[in-house]
Amino acid sequence: MASATTKDYYQILGVSESATQEEIKKAYRRLAKQYHPDANPNDAAAAERFKEVGEAYAVLSDPEKRAQYDRMRRMGPFSAFGTGPGGAPGGAGGFRFTIDDLGDLGGIGDLFSSLFDFGGRRRRSRTGVERGRDVELTVEIDFLLAARGGKTTVRVPINEDCAACSGTGNAPGSRPVSCGECGGTGRISFGQGGFAVNRPCPACYGRGQIPSEPCRACGGSGQHRGQRTIALTVPAGVDSGSKIRLSGQGERGAGGGPPGDLIITFRVKPHHFFERDGLDIHCTVPINIAQATLGSKIRVNTIHGKRVALRIPAGTQSGTKFRIPGQGIEKNGRRGDQYVRVNIVVPEKITEEQAELMRAFAESAGLRW
Repeated sequence: MASATTKDYYQILGVSESATQEEIKKAYRRLAKQYHPDANPNDAAAAERFKEVGEAYAVLSDPEKRAQYDRMRRMGPFSAFGTGPGGAPGGAGGFRFTIDDLGDLGGIGDLFSSLFDFGGRRRRSRTGVERGRDVELTVEIDFLLAARGGKTTVRVPINEDCAACSGTGNAPGSRPVSCGECGGTGRISFGQGGFAVNRPCPACYGRGQIPSEPCRACGGSGQHRGQRTIALTVPAGVDSGSKIRLSGQGERGAGGGPPGDLIITFRVKPHHFFERDGLDIHCTVPINIAQATLGSKIRVNTIHGKRVALRIPAGTQSGTKFRIPGQGIEKNGRRGDQYVRVNIVVPEKITEEQAELMRAFAESAGLRW
């Protein structure tokens, strides 16, 4: 049985509650780099930590979401509210605070009802009509797709109503019986310290009834696990940890209720040439001694699929950075720049004739070797 837990986003990022946006951003970048899946292949714990860091940053970097989250934290630890049958915290499976609970804060009842999750099955109201569950999915995308935006396809694992029993969980021809746990109401009450909350019954998942003879196709759950392929539009400028919500792309609602939403968290793969800093793009380009000494023009790749000319002045030193305006990432009406760092590459082997010419040049220039 899982214990009830809450997520402390400040603790996850290792910052104080009074941390500035710059401190939050700095902590996120450090942790995202440390726990990135590419740096920790086949490490499930690191992957989960990377997801938590992205989720925490998505909330704390948004002033409105951060203010909502802070208000909920002041309400006290959620895990103290509930006990299930036998005094177990949170009933069957416990509950967790997640970013989804920052969605619609129109009513305290909606807030608490969103905190419970019974074994991955969606909640049903006493009338049988219920909005479908939201589905969360992490999608890995290429660096250039994240920078420029575009389209891709994703496969979404999702629970669907069992076709054999139409989602009832009953074997064809059988009739359900009243749930003994909740007395057929579909709800049970729990509380602590004079605070009580009604929640769906974990035994019948809020139906008020259980199968007398379970459906063989789904084992009485009324659902089966499947996959759905959807076309996804990636907004330009997304970064690891960025989220989008696709309305109506989650699980189907029970009893004709509306479907839930699909919440996509992006994970951006690193690029072999480009690096990102906000809306700016950085890269390193090799040049030879002659280009650095005499000056030259080189052509540099950009994230937009074209090459631009860059003038290298005579006497350029290794490590010098040049700015190419407007060749960064475009987002919300703003566009970053591209910064090119040149690295002087010395030939590994030269002929004796070339060595003599180099010595003559060094002597005439007063250089020592």
